[in-house]
Amino acid sequence: MIGPLLRVAASAAAARSLRNAAHDVATRAMLALGAAIAIGIGVVCLTCAAYILLARNLEPAAALAILGSFWGLAGLLYFAVASRRRG
Repeated sequence: MIGPLLRVAASAAAARSLRNAAHDVATRAMLALGAAIAIGIGVVCLTCAAYILLARNLEPAAALAILGSFWGLAGLLYFAVASRRRG
């Protein structure tokens, strides 16, 4: 008689634990997605602001060249760090 009751109690506790774990994963995924969107919007806005400031003092082509080289160097730095972590 006690065995089936213990099984029911254990399965209820396991289900509660699984629900909590799924909720935690969903919350962390939404936070990560929100942070990624915020970083992307910030990058776009800061790039536009930098272009506007550079275009006032330089030709537009030179401003784009400076921004392109900056983002190119940032990408190279990212890939260098990422490849160093992998192996």
